[in-house]
Amino acid sequence: MKRNFSTEFVFQVFSLIIAVIIVHAVYVTVIRPAAAAVAEEQRLMMEQDPDYVPERRLVVIVKDFEQEACFILLFWACGIMGYKAWQLTKERQLLERELLPVADGVRILPEDTREYARQLEALPPAERRLLLPRALSSALQRFGATGNVQDVSSSVHTLLSTEADRLESELSMVRYIAWAIPSIGFIGTVRGIGAALGLAHRAVEGDISGVTASLGIAFNSTFIALLISIVLMFLVHQLQLLQERLVFETENYLDEYLIRHLKAG
Repeated sequence: MKRNFSTEFVFQVFSLIIAVIIVHAVYVTVIRPAAAAVAEEQRLMMEQDPDYVPERRLVVIVKDFEQEACFILLFWACGIMGYKAWQLTKERQLLERELLPVADGVRILPEDTREYARQLEALPPAERRLLLPRALSSALQRFGATGNVQDVSSSVHTLLSTEADRLESELSMVRYIAWAIPSIGFIGTVRGIGAALGLAHRAVEGDISGVTASLGIAFNSTFIALLISIVLMFLVHQLQLLQERLVFETENYLDEYLIRHLKAG
């Protein structure tokens, strides 16, 4: 588990670095130059036609630093969730295999547990660290020590409940990112409103272009942040659903392929 934690931590660090590089490169080379060109085009159109109403272009809406930070956090969170989804896929693949082949009608006695445990020990180390082999090994060890089927069932339920809590706690970073994205949007709102207030004297003189641009920063940052937050929370709940299904299906697997075959001596 410690090795898995170290691998996941390194992956999170590198995924953040990659997200920063890619998003910033797209902003520098594509979005901000395109937004500047659109702004210049709209300025010329307004000078030529006083009744011209500028269109809301996507590049203009997402051009500011707060929106860039929100997209960085979104892709970072998607990278973390993608890694966890890949791990869940490996866990679920084991549920399709019969790790302890026990024929119908055969009963496992406490003295037989060591023989079945050897089959689990023969698995590759990477597979032995997964949830299903760990739960099977724990159940066999408990049955070999106590010979009590009810005790095995309680032990398995406790282990799976602990695993469910662990999986839930590992989503804390993603949940923090989902909280941070709207907060960054609100920071953009405060920055835009503050800049608009600083240009209030120009509005009194009749020049409202600076005020409207600053208010655009305020509203655009909140708009994008809330949209990204909605998408991210949907993905978080889908990942959480996969985790809950894994724990539930693992418990059913243990009941069907192991616990119902146990027989106290």
